[in-house]
Amino acid sequence: MTSTLKDNLIEAIIGLLVVVMAVGFVGYAWARTGAAGGSDGVSFVARFPNIGGVTLGTDVKVAGVKVGKVAGLELDPTSYQAVLRLTVDPGLKLPVDSSAAVTAEGLLGGNFIALTPGGETMLLKNGDEITETSGAADLMGLIGSVVNRSGGDAPAPASAPAPISDAAPK
Repeated sequence: MTSTLKDNLIEAIIGLLVVVMAVGFVGYAWARTGAAGGSDGVSFVARFPNIGGVTLGTDVKVAGVKVGKVAGLELDPTSYQAVLRLTVDPGLKLPVDSSAAVTAEGLLGGNFIALTPGGETMLLKNGDEITETSGAADLMGLIGSVVNRSGGDAPAPASAPAPISDAAPK
């Protein structure tokens, strides 16, 4: 047996390194995607009609600055709305009339949750719900409506040539 171990020592070390790297990658992916579910902040709930492109770990921003992440998402079986659990920095104080919107980073960028603070003096507490929300825009639907010219209900008026008058202006 000792001769077999000596013969395969290099292969055993390489196999051990592969296993260690695989475990490290799984740990990194677990922490990066938010699957670990760390509760290092204040948690709010928000309901959206459409969250296209939002997943666990998606950024939550105020004025373009990252202040948290999406820590949970599920479908409400009665209203068929997406229910998101947002975890934000504990120092962020949001008024009760604040709003949340699914916003695109750009034409080809990903989506994030944009929080807009309200003007009330009362503040949201841990576990409260943000009631003013707007979902993701359906970009493909918008592009299709422009391409197909289906933006209005009435058909476009037919253009007729202007009548030619023989009379000279007086």
